[in-house]
Amino acid sequence: MTEELLILAGAAASIGFFHTLIGPDHYLPFIVMRRAGKWSMRKTMSVTVLCGIGHVLSSVLLGITGIALGITVSKLESFESFRGSIAAWSLIAFGMVYFIWGIRRAFRNKPHKHLHIHQHGIEHVHTHTHSEKHVHVHENKSSGNITPWALFTIFVLGPCEPLIPLLMYPAAKNSLPGLMLVTGIFSIVTITTMLGIVIISSSGINLIPVKHLERYVHAIAGATICLSGLAMQFLGL
Repeated sequence: MTEELLILAGAAASIGFFHTLIGPDHYLPFIVMRRAGKWSMRKTMSVTVLCGIGHVLSSVLLGITGIALGITVSKLESFESFRGSIAAWSLIAFGMVYFIWGIRRAFRNKPHKHLHIHQHGIEHVHTHTHSEKHVHVHENKSSGNITPWALFTIFVLGPCEPLIPLLMYPAAKNSLPGLMLVTGIFSIVTITTMLGIVIISSSGINLIPVKHLERYVHAIAGATICLSGLAMQFLGL
């Protein structure tokens, strides 16, 4: 391994880690959806890895195509920027729709009281919501089926901005094995960092007592996802 390739390999690991860490859109959607959708840790990890693979692979394929066809870095960067805007606005729209649905669901299921009178004049007050069991099951099932694929589509659209100009093109000048090595390191570190943050944060959130906010959990999740998209679009995170 040449010194240049060794430097690129180290850069791939550090860029993959910090690029993921400072981009809340890489992990916040999975953290909040685990809580809102009551996903198991296994499902959360699977969806995170799947979206991570789609996120990285789309940029890798674009970079390889650009290198093979001799497309300039500037043109690929412009296309990646365009893809990034689509992904950000898709995340914003998804979060906003989910937030509105969550608010509607929260108000529809507002707890209320009923007075029950039994024999011998015994009375008691019963508090409940209109979230009957059969409705609750169908809504969770629908959300659970659609949400992972919606997130996957958004992550496929989302580019890994530093991968092509900072790593793939310089590595390609060295050798094809060097290109594969640098791309592989970046991909593994990115997906592993996403997964690590999601696991640690999800475990921590479960320890926080938020029972009084439980009926707003879907609205909170939607707002968080929307804010992640806004940060991605306007703050470049």
